[in-house]
Amino acid sequence: MTVTPTLYKIVTEALWQEAKQNGVFHGAAIDLKDGFIHFSTAAQVRQTAALHFAGQSGLLLVAIDGGKLGDKLVFEPSRGGDLFPHLYADLPLSAVAWERPLPLDDTGQHIFPELLS
Repeated sequence: MTVTPTLYKIVTEALWQEAKQNGVFHGAAIDLKDGFIHFSTAAQVRQTAALHFAGQSGLLLVAIDGGKLGDKLVFEPSRGGDLFPHLYADLPLSAVAWERPLPLDDTGQHIFPELLS
């Protein structure tokens, strides 16, 4: 049996509030453009933040129970050939384990919660 890890999504507070009001997350602009929701594993999320969200404030780190996403979750080669989780469906909020602010430190680097698994 394969255990699906906790997955992570970095999202703006405004977009996440909209998803909570709608009861579902359709994705950020890049997700809608690419046709799937981009996630990262715990080992990938810090680099994702550095590459795609450098210096950006007003972000949340959302943890998702990958086991609740079914066969629409696919791990595909991306950055450096590493396998990244992609969801070819909307994200049901019932799969969200938690959400935490992703603040910046004095040097502009994101401060990640200790909860990463």
